[in-house]
Amino acid sequence: MTRSAARELAMRVVFAVSEGGLTAQWALENIFGGEYYATLAEEDPVCAGGPPGEQLPYIRRVVEGVYERSEELEGYIGRYSVDRRSKRVSRVAAAIIKTAMFEVLYMPDIPNAAAINEALELGKRYEAAETVAFINGVLGGFSRTELAAERTAESEGQGEARVE
Repeated sequence: MTRSAARELAMRVVFAVSEGGLTAQWALENIFGGEYYATLAEEDPVCAGGPPGEQLPYIRRVVEGVYERSEELEGYIGRYSVDRRSKRVSRVAAAIIKTAMFEVLYMPDIPNAAAINEALELGKRYEAAETVAFINGVLGGFSRTELAAERTAESEGQGEARVE
């Protein structure tokens, strides 16, 4: 399974958790365990390659991290939403944005540009062009402001990078 497919699965689980009021742990155990995933593999091209295998730790880290930091990530979405209240953001768009933000903030092994570009590609697959533009605007403002502030603090010795 490619990282792009794993990212899409992670985003879908993030969506399922936010939509259904599930815990990340429950969703991960029930989606990737047993017969349910086999059923998905029969119906869904993203799952067709079989269970995530080596990508499962990545998926688990993203899903659990977004779940644990959901309030923080929603705050960023609200802060960088232009002409739209964060409550009006579709849940799919929110899951895409949260996944990318988590990667940018807490997964230094993933290039920021890759996380953002992949989020936009997911947006194109799941959302209308207007919503993709919104995702781009939120992530653009977020990355310009938050990452610039982080780099400034690091260069001045006033803080450390936000890494788990």
